[in-house]
Amino acid sequence: MDRSSPITELNGVGAKRAGLYKKLNIYTVGDLLEHYPRGYIDYSQTVEIQAAQVYEHAVIKAVVIKKMPAARIRQGLVIYKVIVRDDSDTLTVVLYNNRFAFETLSEGEEYIFSGKVSGGFTRKEMNTPQFIKASDPHLLRPVYSLTEGLTSNMLITNISQALASVDSTAFSDHIPHFIRQKYKLAALEYSLQNIHFPKDSAVAAAAKKRLAFDELITLQLGMFLMKNHNRTVTGCKMSFDDTVIRDFSASLPFTLTNAQIKASDEIIRDMCREYPMNRLVQGDVGSGKTAVAAVAALFAYRSGCQTALMAPTEILARQHYKTLCDLLQPHGVKVCCLTGSLTPKQRRLLNADIAAGNYDVITGTHALISESTEFKRLGLVIMDEQHRFGVNQRARLAEKGENPHRLVMSATPIPRTLALIIYGDLDISVLNELPKGRQKTETFAVTAKLRERAYNFIKKQLDEGRQAYIVCPMIDEGESELAAAVSYAEGLSKGVFADYSIGILHGKMSAAEKDAAMKSFKDGDTKLLVATTVVEVGVDVPNATVIMIENAERFGLSQLHQLRGRVGRGSFQSYCILIAGVVNNETKERLKIMTETSDGFKISEYDLKLRGAGDFFGERQHGLPEMKIADIGSDRELISSAQSAAKDIIEESPDLEKFPLLKADIEKMFSSGAAEAL
Repeated sequence: MDRSSPITELNGVGAKRAGLYKKLNIYTVGDLLEHYPRGYIDYSQTVEIQAAQVYEHAVIKAVVIKKMPAARIRQGLVIYKVIVRDDSDTLTVVLYNNRFAFETLSEGEEYIFSGKVSGGFTRKEMNTPQFIKASDPHLLRPVYSLTEGLTSNMLITNISQALASVDSTAFSDHIPHFIRQKYKLAALEYSLQNIHFPKDSAVAAAAKKRLAFDELITLQLGMFLMKNHNRTVTGCKMSFDDTVIRDFSASLPFTLTNAQIKASDEIIRDMCREYPMNRLVQGDVGSGKTAVAAVAALFAYRSGCQTALMAPTEILARQHYKTLCDLLQPHGVKVCCLTGSLTPKQRRLLNADIAAGNYDVITGTHALISESTEFKRLGLVIMDEQHRFGVNQRARLAEKGENPHRLVMSATPIPRTLALIIYGDLDISVLNELPKGRQKTETFAVTAKLRERAYNFIKKQLDEGRQAYIVCPMIDEGESELAAAVSYAEGLSKGVFADYSIGILHGKMSAAEKDAAMKSFKDGDTKLLVATTVVEVGVDVPNATVIMIENAERFGLSQLHQLRGRVGRGSFQSYCILIAGVVNNETKERLKIMTETSDGFKISEYDLKLRGAGDFFGERQHGLPEMKIADIGSDRELISSAQSAAKDIIEESPDLEKFPLLKADIEKMFSSGAAEAL
């Protein structure tokens, strides 16, 4: 038996259990071995029943003193109760529809129970706990992700059998010995055994470190290969022109920051190489990424090439269109916008003009990668809000040209260590300065009790000629985005803001309706814009000085920072008011961060720490392969080690021919996403 053997070769795994494993994406013996525990129960860390806190998790060692008769509450629900005792008190163990567990427990025997304590001061209960015999020598037990019908014991039995049955080649170590030695990594066989059946927490930690390192170095090496793959000769090699930045700057009503000039210079030099540029421009909210993109587009135009800029939403695509028109038309650059909302006739005519080369810069949404869209000479591809696109989408747009240069932009600041692994196939430019004249947006976190005072503050700003946003409450279950936004806006228009012109912006509006709402607000006809989070991108109004965000505790810090970036775009002092509907210690800590700093990179650090990588990045929006055990949010030191180790391996064998097992791991990891780009 090897790691590719079907799961059905294990004893006890028939068609029914195989179907349950399928729900967990487990098809082979190898998949089962890589179904790592999501944590452990340490049965050695016991407390007395009397000391156990109600509503808290506890581990309790106690003797079964009485098993109560089963109680059939209703059809399909049978409750079993077991009274247990230690030297301090008694506890009732409650089991729902689990006759097997009930029969396992014997009166007079001592067990260790792990679960959440309920009840009160005089009577404590523990519902559906995990338990083992007190005499069991294995006190550190794995906890797995399961599915209904598949128990932890079934899984453990099958994993134990798999470890004992696979041949020795299953444990062939794909990490070179010199790397294992340098970074003090355990052997693969040891790690697979002890991630599932560790004798103590130190052994479990060593196993996890090795297996997480495997994923991270495989990811990093895959990124290196992707980077090298892109170093094929471009069909759009350009000649260096040091006048582009100077000419562009001279036409602006503002001054470029040093960071913008540096990033623009890096881009132009990249575009003069034989192989395609592959660069990320990462900047905080309002740092001026669009101006940098405009410099790149102008350079491409002067080199006889077209530029395509793809944005994740139509709102943002249209915003870019308007901004680039203002920035580039003085230089003779023709700009258009291609989106899905165009009529078939409009789209057909525009596609014909693009193919003929009548437009130099084309902004748009996913319509840019449709089969009907062709370019005359696509030399530069720009992706905005990079984290919202996968690798394949980036590659599909690039295929519209002959190895064009690629520029991706992200307004989600990410700590550099993480950026290097998330965007490992890219060179990175950082915009860490805000344009001159920008004032820090004052931020206040308050409870719902102060909402009326916040409304009065907004009214004062409106009376002074300014404008404001209110991000309406997060949608409750069963309520549509449309209903929530409309009802909230109507309440304001009939109440506290009855004397002011109110607009509304939400995701269910048509493109034309969104455009009309934004134009009205930008022109100053609308004083107060009530919006959902769709306002996070796309609306740029220097006269807007206040944004109030309802249910602020339900947003990630990075998203709050993005929303806050809608104000502070002009020369007026701006304000952000965070209304917390639910106040607890965690909410206070999170919102305090928002009031103390406006540095998006620092905020991202906190956000990552508080929410973890899964929530921070969303559901695979970053386009990375799925990690089974590594956490790109918490395994920071391990990421740095894996990056260094990957460089060591590449130096030893740039094409990885010396390390075929590692190469196979890379192909497997990237097979569902980025492999097409390798």
